[in-house]
Amino acid sequence: MKKGFLIMIVGFVLYALVFVGMQQFYTANPETMTWREREIFNRKYIGRLKIGTHRDEVLRLLGPPDISEARTNERGDILILFYRTHHVKSDGMTTRDETTPLLFVHDLLFAWGDTAYEAEFGQ
Repeated sequence: MKKGFLIMIVGFVLYALVFVGMQQFYTANPETMTWREREIFNRKYIGRLKIGTHRDEVLRLLGPPDISEARTNERGDILILFYRTHHVKSDGMTTRDETTPLLFVHDLLFAWGDTAYEAEFGQ
């Protein structure tokens, strides 16, 4: 009885150590996710972004964008990275209407979302 209980305790401790280790050291790779997983992942991390986040940090967290563009307006040169966040049409392609835009000036995030994009470029 004592031996079985000891084995069970040791097994639980090992399981807990492996679980905690994976939580601490595993980082998700957006490039290997399915489109559905990536949408959830992108929504989660975009929701945690803060104004002023550097472009390199966004790329580290979210991976490469699905679509990107650069434009100029009174703010100067603006880089827009579009990340897939919602499903519209099952056509095997990510289109602009399935993404959330992140807007950067001088490599710093200053706005995101369709409303911010439309306010900057009137579209």
